[in-house]
Amino acid sequence: MMRNVHQAIKVTDDVFWVGAIDWQVRDFHGYLTHRGTTYNAYLVLGKHPTLIDTVKLGFGGEMLSRIASVMDPSDIELVVSNHAEVDHSGELATTLDIIKPDRVLASAKGVEALGQHFDIPQPIEAVADGDTLDLGGMGLTFAMTPMLHWPDSMVSYLDKGAVLFSQDAFGMHLAGVERFADQVPDAILLEEAAKYFANIVLPFAPNVLRAIDKLDGLGVPLNVIAPDHGPVWRAETGRIVGLYANWAKQPRSKSAAIVYDSMWGSTARMARAVEEGLRQGGVPVTVMPLEACHRSDVATQLLEAGALVVGSATLNGMLLPRMADVLTYVRGLRPKGLIGAAFGSYGWSGEAVKQMEQMLEEAKVEVVATGVRHRYVPREDALRACHELGGAVASRLRETYDRTE
Repeated sequence: MMRNVHQAIKVTDDVFWVGAIDWQVRDFHGYLTHRGTTYNAYLVLGKHPTLIDTVKLGFGGEMLSRIASVMDPSDIELVVSNHAEVDHSGELATTLDIIKPDRVLASAKGVEALGQHFDIPQPIEAVADGDTLDLGGMGLTFAMTPMLHWPDSMVSYLDKGAVLFSQDAFGMHLAGVERFADQVPDAILLEEAAKYFANIVLPFAPNVLRAIDKLDGLGVPLNVIAPDHGPVWRAETGRIVGLYANWAKQPRSKSAAIVYDSMWGSTARMARAVEEGLRQGGVPVTVMPLEACHRSDVATQLLEAGALVVGSATLNGMLLPRMADVLTYVRGLRPKGLIGAAFGSYGWSGEAVKQMEQMLEEAKVEVVATGVRHRYVPREDALRACHELGGAVASRLRETYDRTE
């Protein structure tokens, strides 16, 4: 038996968390993970011991050590891969070589993806929607959730204990010694859950609603939701499901985000004037200078904001690189129902405002006011125009949301 430096953590009488904690990671393909993350794997102790998912490459030793604190890893008979993304399958080939299970299971798309990622000599069996696996005294049922958030994605439901192994759904990037959501301060829990949804799940919002409908259709309780990142939900599972259902509908509010980047402070001054126009127009506003704010924080703010107002200076005939980065990122997230506008200072040619308006339109953000641009340092007339820009956006938000409040 392997030396159990790391301990497994009991989730239910039959399920143990055997994953790994990544305290160091700060970038998850463009998403700022300033609190790290976990790679969750789960051990089910039925008559036929089963491992649900593995961990990112480099964390396999930690996972196997946790397994060894409960049982000899070589006694595992079944391995299920709910999701082929490499933060959950990076150690799959090595793990299979060590434990040599009788069977390895994935969705049909998962079989394809794992074969394209790794050289795995052991055959991987495809399971279909609704298939059930008898683990001996308990059953594991598979439900396909394609494009939540990869084509291969599926979830697994353990009837004994009513545990949903939800892969990337209902998770968050949050390292910590606390394994359960009810152990995490509520403000952090909600912040990281929202940030995860906004940056990972938002482009697939319609699939979230379909997946929730599918789970409801099963007519089974959800006592535990065990995702592949972050804490396990063992209480108030309906809370995180409800949050996902709400966010997937992309609710908007009478609020605005001003996101800007400035070279020598002129665009920053314009941003403050826009802020005053919005505030005096009765709209709560968050100001996000890109010198201090990350693209993933902008995305999180846009999860419920009603307006995105962007500002940039012009550099070499282009908007500033950080603004181009943010607008490209936002476009990929495909938010619905946002309105917006643009402003900026320039020295020579001043193309940035038009470029930002075009990028807003490409992101399906409705531009509702003529952009304001000003050469060099803004004086009273330019600041007044920016104030009026903020007021115009505020007026449109009031027209839209005052009727529904």
